Amino acid sequence: MADARAFVSFDFDHNQVQRILFSGQARKDSPTPFTVQDWSSKTVLPQAEWESMIKKKIANTHMCIVLVGRSMGSATGVAKEIAMAKELRVPTFGVYVDGASTSIVLPTGLQRNRTMVWRWDLIARAVIQMMGEGKNA
Repeated sequence: MADARAFVSFDFDHNQVQRILFSGQARKDSPTPFTVQDWSSKTVLPQAEWESMIKKKIANTHMCIVLVGRSMGSATGVAKEIAMAKELRVPTFGVYVDGASTSIVLPTGLQRNRTMVWRWDLIARAVIQMMGEGKNA
């Protein structure tokens, strides 16, 4: 499979460590059956610049992976990123991180049946599915 270009959406205020771990574990030299190129924003930007840059990044990816942490209810940027992905027809799925579970309120636009525990076999299946669904596939 070609390397999956994924926009990794996460709560910038609470889940930066999980984003680093997730992206690091999905590298080529990891035991995962794919590589995820993390195209998320790594710095805080002014709103207008952030929206423009993020939309361009999402438009050039195969999928959007949302890292769903315990504080997801306050992550307004994540909901905006999901909406951008939907508008651009980029398939999206979620991965529970930081002790989050099915009792967490999901951000608007993320489906519960497309959100899973952090298990690489489940994530691999979702990546394969998204590679077939996306407009950039």
